[in-house]
Amino acid sequence: MTPAHTLDQLKQLRLDGMLAALGDQATSGAAAKLGFDARLSLLVQREIDWRDNRRLARLLKAARLKVSSACIEDIVWRDSRNLDRQLVAALAGCDWVRHAQPILISGATGCGKTWLSCALARQAAHCGFSVLYARCNRLLQELRVAHGEGTFTRRLAQLARVDVLLLDDFAGAPIDASERTDLLELLDDRVGTKATIITSQLAVNAWHTWLADPTIADAILDRIVHRSHRIELKGPSLRDPKHSHA
Repeated sequence: MTPAHTLDQLKQLRLDGMLAALGDQATSGAAAKLGFDARLSLLVQREIDWRDNRRLARLLKAARLKVSSACIEDIVWRDSRNLDRQLVAALAGCDWVRHAQPILISGATGCGKTWLSCALARQAAHCGFSVLYARCNRLLQELRVAHGEGTFTRRLAQLARVDVLLLDDFAGAPIDASERTDLLELLDDRVGTKATIITSQLAVNAWHTWLADPTIADAILDRIVHRSHRIELKGPSLRDPKHSHA
């Protein structure tokens, strides 16, 4: 039986995983047969797992993913979707995050762009990276308000620290001059330092026209198209019950 003062010390040190493991070992006949080194190893591993799980929970809560349950293991691999298994397998390793590379996902409404982007973002969180989901037009509106409140620079700095920024529904609404400038600043902060996922109903080659300002459009696309991974989803809408499950 572990002395009470030892348990109190574990609580003070916030070794909650080890504390729980000690409780399990106290009621396990199999654990009692193990040697000291083996039992200590189990305690340490339990603490590591406990901390990893808590960190993941914090990262996912902060990410605010639109589809929080999306995960790479549940991807539907129909040939009609135009999904490259090798590319997705490579992206699952999250080197694209480590190398600050964008992922651009395009396709028609309902083809699973948001779901897939959330699955990739969730995988990044599993690898220990901070993630934030945002609908593109709402984020631009938020930045417009920040200008008026005098918090724009601070908010931009906060966004620049996020390892993976997921901009959903890019080019989903008309954009004005001030929003174009804010978008350029937002993306400029991430070039070569942080990763970005962008989803859009518009094909990438139509983004220049949507931006409606050749100079700024060139600057924005230069920051997100080069070195990017491109996924062009096809096929019927997955919201149709006949084709359900993204």
